[in-house]
Amino acid sequence: MRPQTEGQLAEAIRDARAPLSVQGGGTRGLHVAGEGLSTAALRGISLYDPGALTMVAGAGTPLAEIEAALEAEGQMLAFEPYDLARMTGAQGTSTIGGVFATNASGPRRVQVGAARDFLLGVRFVDGSGEIVKNGGRVMKNVTGYDLVKLMAGAHGTLGVLSEVSFKTLPRPQASATLRIAGLDPARAVAAMSAAMGTPYDVSGAAHLEAGGGQTVLRLEGFEGSVAYRARALREALAPFGDAAPCEGAIWSGLRDLSALGAAQQIWRAALRPSDAPAFLARLRALGGGAEARVMMDWSGGRLWIGASAGAQEGVALHRALQELGAQMRGHVTLIHSDAPLEGPRFQPEAAGVARISAALRRKFDPRGLLNAGLMG
Repeated sequence: MRPQTEGQLAEAIRDARAPLSVQGGGTRGLHVAGEGLSTAALRGISLYDPGALTMVAGAGTPLAEIEAALEAEGQMLAFEPYDLARMTGAQGTSTIGGVFATNASGPRRVQVGAARDFLLGVRFVDGSGEIVKNGGRVMKNVTGYDLVKLMAGAHGTLGVLSEVSFKTLPRPQASATLRIAGLDPARAVAAMSAAMGTPYDVSGAAHLEAGGGQTVLRLEGFEGSVAYRARALREALAPFGDAAPCEGAIWSGLRDLSALGAAQQIWRAALRPSDAPAFLARLRALGGGAEARVMMDWSGGRLWIGASAGAQEGVALHRALQELGAQMRGHVTLIHSDAPLEGPRFQPEAAGVARISAALRRKFDPRGLLNAGLMG
């Protein structure tokens, strides 16, 4: 189904008698059982006020269209959403609704916050087919339940987004990237943590295993300020090696995961940065983990893990990763798989959290239609 209006979307959900597989641009390559329900036709920018740094758009509006409109005014989505279309080989295109439904946040999250922090208001259709509006077009939302933050990251299990309003920010005048070569994961995390602890306002801190290890740090802002902070940060990081200036193209590779290389399965692990080296060491000790490729983002707080393996090896690695995440009080999510993998895509929640999540799903989707089984 591909409703053309919000009313048609509500009617489609209200009349549904079986589970629905909610999709935006379909770039993740993972679908749940049920009839497809696409929001791709609910597109278009209905309001853009550059002076007020706000935009309102249909959930199906392509991310590329949003970013083109912002670039024309010297603005950006500051949380730097990642786009998986290149890695998954999907024919679709990332949508702004999909960005917020999955809380897709890129490297700059360490400085400005996540996608949900920029979401001002939402319109969505719940599992009963009712149209719900919450939030507004300014940062001062009205009192009451903050459904805006609840919908961000719900992956369409509580309602299907039809429209979003969000905050934008000016694009930086200049940027600089410093790279330290040859650090192992433990030293890389130490270097990134040291950089984030300086007063130099680092907007990206990542480590790639490729090429013998590359630890990269980004600074953004006014040209003179960036130049000064880059020199000062380079001096501060001298104990870790030479933080040499390099091209900033590596950040686009982090956004679309192309820096990870070809992979049949992709997982994302969220954990404390200080735990990342131990997590990687245990991953390497796993049978299939030795062939996995890893990128660390957010100073080690987020790990992207890619592996090229058959379905059977992928299932085993998936289970092992989730068990490892639970042991280290982290969270491992299956982001993409060429072949269906058995088991939950999201790491099982703690008992108390699971009860709250299930109660919310029953309230918003009493018939259990929307992306059933995706999150528990």
